[in-house]
Amino acid sequence: MGGRALRGSRSPKIPLASHTASRVFSSFASDNSGWELRGGIAELPPALPAVTVGCFLSQRIYYLSLEFYMGRTLQNTMINLGLQNACDEAVYQLGLDIEELEEIEEDAGLGNGGLGRLAACFLDSMATLGLAAYGYGIRYEYGIFNQKIRDGWQVEEADDWLRHGNPWEKARPEYMLPVHFYGRVEHSGTSTKWVDTQVVLALPYDTPVPGYMNNTVNTMRLWSARAPNDFNLRDFNVGDYIQAVLDRNLAENISRVLYPNDNFFEGKELRLKQEYFVVAATLQDIIRRFKASKFGSTDSVRTVFETFPDQVAIQLNDTHPAMAIPELMRIFVDIEKLPWSKAWDITKRTFAYTNHTVLPEALERWPVDLVEKLLPRHLQIIYEINQRHLDHIASLFPDDVDRLRRMSLIEEGGTKRINMAHLCIVGSHAVNGVAKIHSEIVRTEVFKDFAELEPEKFQNKTNGITPRRWLLLCNPGLAELIAEKIGEDYVRDLSQLAKLHEFVDDDLFIREVAKVKQENKVKFALYLEKEYKVKINPSSMFDVHVKRIHEYKRQLMNCLHIITMYNRIKRDPVKLFVPRTVIIGGKAAPGYHMAKMIIKLINAVAQVVNNDPVVGSKLKVIFLENYRVSLAEKVIPATDLSEQISTAGTEASGTGNMKFMLNGALTIGTMDGANVEMAEEAGEENLFIFGMRVEDVAELDKEGYDAQQYYDRLPELKQAVDQIKSGFFSSNEPDLFKDVVNMLFHHDRFKVFADYEAYVKCQEKVSELYLNSKAWTKKVIRNIAAAGKFSSDRTIKEYARDIWHVEPSDLKIPPPNEPREVAEDRTPNGTAARA
Repeated sequence: MGGRALRGSRSPKIPLASHTASRVFSSFASDNSGWELRGGIAELPPALPAVTVGCFLSQRIYYLSLEFYMGRTLQNTMINLGLQNACDEAVYQLGLDIEELEEIEEDAGLGNGGLGRLAACFLDSMATLGLAAYGYGIRYEYGIFNQKIRDGWQVEEADDWLRHGNPWEKARPEYMLPVHFYGRVEHSGTSTKWVDTQVVLALPYDTPVPGYMNNTVNTMRLWSARAPNDFNLRDFNVGDYIQAVLDRNLAENISRVLYPNDNFFEGKELRLKQEYFVVAATLQDIIRRFKASKFGSTDSVRTVFETFPDQVAIQLNDTHPAMAIPELMRIFVDIEKLPWSKAWDITKRTFAYTNHTVLPEALERWPVDLVEKLLPRHLQIIYEINQRHLDHIASLFPDDVDRLRRMSLIEEGGTKRINMAHLCIVGSHAVNGVAKIHSEIVRTEVFKDFAELEPEKFQNKTNGITPRRWLLLCNPGLAELIAEKIGEDYVRDLSQLAKLHEFVDDDLFIREVAKVKQENKVKFALYLEKEYKVKINPSSMFDVHVKRIHEYKRQLMNCLHIITMYNRIKRDPVKLFVPRTVIIGGKAAPGYHMAKMIIKLINAVAQVVNNDPVVGSKLKVIFLENYRVSLAEKVIPATDLSEQISTAGTEASGTGNMKFMLNGALTIGTMDGANVEMAEEAGEENLFIFGMRVEDVAELDKEGYDAQQYYDRLPELKQAVDQIKSGFFSSNEPDLFKDVVNMLFHHDRFKVFADYEAYVKCQEKVSELYLNSKAWTKKVIRNIAAAGKFSSDRTIKEYARDIWHVEPSDLKIPPPNEPREVAEDRTPNGTAARA
């Protein structure tokens, strides 16, 4: 299936739709006529009728995100168009290897981690489900930094991912738009104008997003900042022409680099510029398209906007695009001259907001002074929104001043700040968390007052992953094995994996699943040997912990367990020990000192463990350099044990946990994020669940967490901590890790010591089960069979039904070369639907 496991026989097993799909795709890629393929909808210049063949889609979905972590595109595109076998064969006939070609492609690393990768999975699912959907973001010239490990330390290098060009994108200068900053506000009578602004141009680049085998090609449109020709030149009448031209960089810096921060708010002016830049350009584009589809013209005729929310759904991926709310109000009130109440009603019905974190340091709170300088009109609009909102609260709770303070969009005390999450909640018709437990915390704790006021607004939409990339592409052996048992339809309907329950006791299937895993491990072991010069035992348990390096994800607890295992081997070298290869990977935000110290500690421990002759092949520790999408595609299929060990109540959902589950790894984890639902689906007995639950953490917070008592009570913990403290792993610098030790004792918000004992005991159960290959593999099969819920197709269907109010379509769009009369006959009621 997908051709990758078929390299020996080179016989395709999927019926190819290559002639159709490639024509659809090439008509997007080579288009110079003003057409834009959108969800199977051809968007034509106003003079031509816009026709869509397929089901009538009256509403378009706009997914606004500051991050799209796309990874590589070539193989994903071949799979979705049904061309992989044909391309593989053609390249093979030329005496080349397509895998080598795929390795040349740069990752499009326009995201930090989970949030950006989720956006990429959602684009794939929206196209596969036939939704007319667009992803809107920024075309960062430099994506997430390349991580080098030098002497155990993380060193950042610029990710110049565009240096060889990007064959997947197409510049669309005909849709370039102005974005305004700074200036002042003029009021005259009922009219308000934002004047004397500095203009930056937004140049769109379109990337096609093909659905899976349905001839649908949606669009991701990323904006690049360009200085207008007269930028600053007017200010240089003294003749400093050279400086004026150099200053154009100030405008173009807006799309220069992705901020490398995950779950941390950095209130920099450039970041706010990025956030406004993307929403201002996007909303102009949305309104242009709305007017064109409604009237066949984008002229400034007075437009009736009552139907706007019926035709436009905008999803805000976290608070980063929150300025879209006051910007749409500005357009409606100042430019389109709608009355405030009508504009506000339309705005609320258009927007929906996804919350991605409950960590307080991650919530965006912009200083009022900065917003006033950069976007003076928007600050006035936010104040007006807040005043009306507070008037409403005061009418319901007349004497509750504290409630008004808690629910205000403006936080007083110290520096006045705008709470962007509050703005999103007030300005949207739907608010969702990304896992059941997270949505419950959002509803009952973080935004309790808002949920009490409008309970119907709050929803849960558990995250998902696309099975095209995260099974077909990265694990073709397993994908094909599953297809042989239950057919190929599961690729579009992952719930069909439940049929695998029938094969849990099938000895042949058990052996085949174990064989695929072993082949993946051998392949990855060779990769590790080549890259890290460490000899890996492919029969050892591959224990993998890959994600952003952050205290709440508790890589430190894993590190303490490694030290504990090391000490046990040293104490009793002849005792039976299940060999492990512990693989940890992830990037630390460049300014996050503790995360960088954690990377250094892991590498220091690895240095000692890997070079100790007593330990030998029983325990190896590898820190994966520059973890990214294309590396995830290699390590996830080879993993036996997936580490998902965040403190309960801190991980919103996680999607790495789902990728490992689908690829046949067992999970060791806390009851946090989507782990809870994974345990529900597979049965808690088929995961290794340990540690405090959310209520236990709350209880411990109430009592007061005392790290010292765990240190005093647990000898193995004490030994491991003492080794770190004494310089056992840093003999040249004994005090190197004093900040880490100090944090663990005095400032550990995530309570590593409190879960250490339960974690180590749970790891003992893992080792015990791993000795019984058959029992282990049966649990693996139960996990794969239970992974159906975690498809992003299911997630997007829920968004479509509950938030956007549209129906996905499973109709396959006819090829572009088919005569129009035939196409019309295929559409509902025999007529072509209008775009």
